[in-house]
Amino acid sequence: MNSDAIKEALKQVKYPGFSRDIVSFGLVRSAAFDAGTAKVSVALTTSDPKVPTFLKTEIEQCLRAQPGITDVIIELAVSPAKAPPKPGQANLGGGTAPAGIKRSVAIASGKGGVGKSTFAVNLACALAQVLEARGRPGRVGLMDCDIYGPSVPLMMGIEGRPEIDGESLVPLERHGVKVMSMGFLVDDNTPVVWRGPMVMKTIQQFVQNVKWGELDILLVDLPPGTGDAQLSLVQTLPLDGAVLVTTPQTAATNIARKGGIMFQKVNVPLLGVAENMSWFEDANGTRQSLFGEGGGAATAEALGTGLLGQVPLFAEIRAGGDCGLPVVVNNPASKPGQVFRSIAETLLTRLKV
Repeated sequence: MNSDAIKEALKQVKYPGFSRDIVSFGLVRSAAFDAGTAKVSVALTTSDPKVPTFLKTEIEQCLRAQPGITDVIIELAVSPAKAPPKPGQANLGGGTAPAGIKRSVAIASGKGGVGKSTFAVNLACALAQVLEARGRPGRVGLMDCDIYGPSVPLMMGIEGRPEIDGESLVPLERHGVKVMSMGFLVDDNTPVVWRGPMVMKTIQQFVQNVKWGELDILLVDLPPGTGDAQLSLVQTLPLDGAVLVTTPQTAATNIARKGGIMFQKVNVPLLGVAENMSWFEDANGTRQSLFGEGGGAATAEALGTGLLGQVPLFAEIRAGGDCGLPVVVNNPASKPGQVFRSIAETLLTRLKV
């Protein structure tokens, strides 16, 4: 038994609410073994008193089950996070919000394929329209943190490389929204094959080394799940809240609920649930619930938050994303456009922007 073997064993210990282990998250600072005694040092940031106790118990049980270990010494350093915010106040985070960004909101889903990025793009454009009508143009940012599958550039109709100003990247802009994405930094045919630490580093750079300027709100399009990207974001950027996107069926809502619990564990308030692909309207104007009914409302109720809105399944939403003209921009008076506009206004009210 040696330090490497101890760290390998600790990969069995998952951080509460996440699918990743404490070693991958970099929480294990050191490990040593001497005369049957395993000694580990762990450092974490949390305001939940249950997390350190839980991790200490899990670590001890894990190590005592390893052959050759007769005693375990755990040094657990806990840095307190800030208290959870009231609506409209800044949220906790392991880092500091870049100067000029008033509100930061994560757009998340537990499951892939629910249209989260499409929702994020249209919501960003709707927010830009509402703020421009209030005399505040160019005050919305969209940070595409879906590192492995960045689709925001296509949906926003943006091509090219960001300029460099000193040590910072300058986001590209279209439809009144400032955008940064991995899609601007790699070729279309180049896959991103990275381990977790590289993903975490990229997200930190998108927060700290991008010249966002003055923003009323920054939307962060997260990849599905509860892993590296999610934890890195909450440790880097003080989030004012999160919006969960789900489709109505149980297969999606069950996973979305887990995503909501993850945000609650790291003290990020849930601003609401958005139900996507809620219904389809046929040629006769009859609504058909292709993916079931009531899933979004049930998820919101289970998480103690509200349903922000129901986005219908219209072909023009897909077409707008494919051609870089989101439906909110191309046809703001359409039923989907009106839904996104309503959700945008509700969010701005809840965030007191």
